[in-house]
Formats: sequence, C-alpha cells, structure tokens
Amino acid sequence: MSYREFRAPTGLLPVVACLWRNDTLVDGTERVVPDGCVDLVWLGDGPPLVVGPDTGPVVWEPTGVPTCGVRLRQGAAGNVLGLPASAVRDLQVPLTEVWPEAGALSEQVATAGDTAECLRLLAGAVLHRRVTPDPLATEAARRLADREIRVADLAAELGVGERQLHRRVTAAVGYAPKTLARVARLRRLIGADEAPTMSLADQALAAGYASQAHMTDEVHRLTGVTPVRFLEDVRLTAA
Repeated sequence: MSYREFRAPTGLLPVVACLWRNDTLVDGTERVVPDGCVDLVWLGDGPPLVVGPDTGPVVWEPTGVPTCGVRLRQGAAGNVLGLPASAVRDLQVPLTEVWPEAGALSEQVATAGDTAECLRLLAGAVLHRRVTPDPLATEAARRLADREIRVADLAAELGVGERQLHRRVTAAVGYAPKTLARVARLRRLIGADEAPTMSLADQALAAGYASQAHMTDEVHRLTGVTPVRFLEDVRLTAA
C-alpha cells in the first residue's frame, strides 16, 4: 500500500501542486491533517468531490479501491473553483455543486474505473478553466511557509492593508491569514530535517511556537493527537 504524488503537467504548474494516487485506503484508514490545499478527489466510485481546506483532522475510511486526486496550489483554489475557497472549507461536496456545467465530466470520472484516466479527466478540466492564482495570496502563503510573521507585518511587507490581505487570502486559500499561519507552522514542524535529533522543546521553537506547551495545544487542535504520536506517524509514512 502506498501514497504517491506525480508532477502536474506543464500547463497546470501555476495552479496544481501535484496529482496523486492513494492505495492506502484500499483496506485501511488514513488521518489527514490541514495543509492549506483544496483537492479534486475521486474515491474509486461515484462522482468526483471537491475537498476543501480542513481546519482539523479528518479520518478517511477504507474505500476498497485506489483513490486519486488533483491538489490545487495554495492561492489557486478560489479562481479554479470560481467561488471563494472558504465556501468549501471543511467540506466535501460533489464537483457538480461547484461546477454545475460539469455533469458530463462527473459521469465520465465516475465510470472511468481507472485512476490514470480519472486523473487525466480531472487535470483536463482544471486546465480548461484557464485561470491563474491570486498573486497576493500566493506570496502571502509562501512567506508564511518560510517563517513566523505577524499578519500585520505581512500585510505591510506586501503593501496592502490587513483587511485586504484577509479578504484575498480567505477567498483564494480558504483560510484567514492567521489560520494559514497556524497550518504553515504545523508544516514547518513536520519538515525540519534535523527534527529527529532535537528535543520536542527545541522542535517547537524551531517551527515558531512560543513554547512546547503552545505546540502541544496547537498540534492537538489541528491533528487530534499529541505531538509525539503525530511526528511518529509522519515519519513512518515518509519512510
């Protein structure tokens, strides 16, 4: 069983982070934690879904067959979907509820029976939208991913007011900037190469948490488990 990511076709690189296939769900469950992305997902049966940006953990149940999806980049979802990404936050909705004109596409995906064909259809539908990400939201997400920064300071660096930053990021990503910052901090906790040799307290400070207690509270809110359990699961998955 495995989860694999594939590079998006060249024409989709500005708006698609990756295509993916997940065999883990054939006969197992999987805990998915917030990553700030919106996915177009096919669960191996039925019509494709739009899976919005989560603000907490979601446990996916076994599907019996491989699943696959197209992951939109942070800052691209609003324009690709044609509505504020916040409208699908914490939701899983049929693609036709977002794109009413996608009835034929939805039927083709539902009956394809093959993940490669489903990915081709979903990627083609995204390409057909011919949209670009919101550059302000994309830059905000990039800076928040790199370091801890106050939203007021981020807005000043980007040359906009906090209200405009809040509106643009919420529409494009699905989170308000402060929520996006919390998710970005969790991703830094996962991504530190030297983390396995560091104490939990040092990992917390390196990721941008005020203290180990702050990290424990935040990790539990976003993932539903303790930092130790969460980091162990992440490393086992990565291995």
